[in-house]
Amino acid sequence: MSKSTDRKKQAKILRIFRKVHRTTGALLFIFFFVVSVTGLLLGWKKHSNGMILPKSYQGTSTDLKDWLPLDSLHSIAVYHLHESVDKDLKLDLERIDVRKDKGMVKFVFLDHFWGIQLDGATGELLHIEKRRSDIIENIHDGSILDYYFNTKGEYFKLVYTSIMGLALLLFTITGFWLWYGPKRMRQSRK
Repeated sequence: MSKSTDRKKQAKILRIFRKVHRTTGALLFIFFFVVSVTGLLLGWKKHSNGMILPKSYQGTSTDLKDWLPLDSLHSIAVYHLHESVDKDLKLDLERIDVRKDKGMVKFVFLDHFWGIQLDGATGELLHIEKRRSDIIENIHDGSILDYYFNTKGEYFKLVYTSIMGLALLLFTITGFWLWYGPKRMRQSRK
């Protein structure tokens, strides 16, 4: 194969990669924008002075034998949620975070983005929090759609993360080739 034919072939591949790179970027622009902004927010969440990630408050005892039983703490958390936020909120739990080193237990509810922090030993309310970091995480990974459409199995999240992961891989490959291809063509002229 002659140098001229080889260069034409390389130029054709380069044009194809440029078109794929440009088209994919245009089609997925809004998704890349959302992923980048939410990723930045998640990266900064611990340094947001409680705006994104709520502060963890200190309880009175770090010794678990001094703590109230978990079912009692749960009842207290439910009481505070209904009295302070909304009495009609569902009570399904996403998780219970036991922070022994802080003497605190955090109840995070599933169907809304509220959390209740209680002193593990006394049951005293330490903090009621809107879980903004959870909302941002759900937007970042696409599971916010599963939440709003109440889908089981997180299918929106699966499709969204697959598309975004494959698009990022495609961007990496085509972007590398858009950088390396012209260098290779210049070297082949010599």
